[in-house]
Amino acid sequence: MSFSLGELEKRVAERALAPPDQSWTAKLLAGGPARTAKKFGEEAVELVIAVTQGEKQPIIAEAADVLYHLLVALKACQVPLTDVLAELERRTGQSGLAEKASRK
Repeated sequence: MSFSLGELEKRVAERALAPPDQSWTAKLLAGGPARTAKKFGEEAVELVIAVTQGEKQPIIAEAADVLYHLLVALKACQVPLTDVLAELERRTGQSGLAEKASRK
């Protein structure tokens, strides 16, 4: 499979240009960052529930929803995915425990 988060980010950007009555992405973005954050949170909770139930297909579906809504929320805040990936790359140089301790 060659589909990537970068390609999804491009698709979100394209759909953001459509009228809100023709695109779910545009409709979410029209509600501003708070609306996108709320929807992301709802999807994250649904993923948590699916994970606790342990059935693979619902986990896959909810994880896909979380990734999509994360990218929409990032778009609403004008944060490019490359910035998030750069932060993840920066963190790979140390253990997760050390990185977590450095935040305090």
